[in-house]
Amino acid sequence: MQTARRFGTTAVILKEGDITHEAVDVIVNAANSSLLGGGGVDGAIHRAGGPRILEECRAIVARQGGCPTGEAVITGAGLLDARYVVHTVGPVWNGGGYGEPALLANAYRASLALAAEHGAHTIAFPAISTGVYHYPIELAAPLALGVARDYALMHADFTEIRFVLFSPGMLRTFATTLETLADGAGSPRPAGNDAGDPDARR
Repeated sequence: MQTARRFGTTAVILKEGDITHEAVDVIVNAANSSLLGGGGVDGAIHRAGGPRILEECRAIVARQGGCPTGEAVITGAGLLDARYVVHTVGPVWNGGGYGEPALLANAYRASLALAAEHGAHTIAFPAISTGVYHYPIELAAPLALGVARDYALMHADFTEIRFVLFSPGMLRTFATTLETLADGAGSPRPAGNDAGDPDARR
């Protein structure tokens, strides 16, 4: 199953699957700040991409000491069917009162900007922070898709922004959110200031 909506010149595509099988310019890795691999998507990307990705991550760590939450770095893609892997660090969910929405939105923005700087036209995201970092999917989906929509409306860098989700339930949540965004897509708005913030709905 696949869902797609167009914003500007960019198709935002949702699909269930394994992100390591995507043929795109950039695959985004939901990394941890050490950049040295882990579980979930992070471990899967390192396993599928081979040791070259970890070697490049270690070189980045030697230069700058890791990657802060909400930021992103880039390496080659090793054995993956991509040109690059962008490694971004999403926030750990602690109830929403510690800047998590802004940090998650910035992780998506930083990834898109870094990929565009390297000439990418297609990019595949996982649902950042929704695994072991426990960010609620119903709050993460509007942030992720809101950033993608706003970026697409303001820039013509990408022909496709894909979200590759690992379960039918996650795909349904993203699909419902995308329909809502598409219905209201007129002009970009800031994502991460109030989207997904429980206090903003009071």
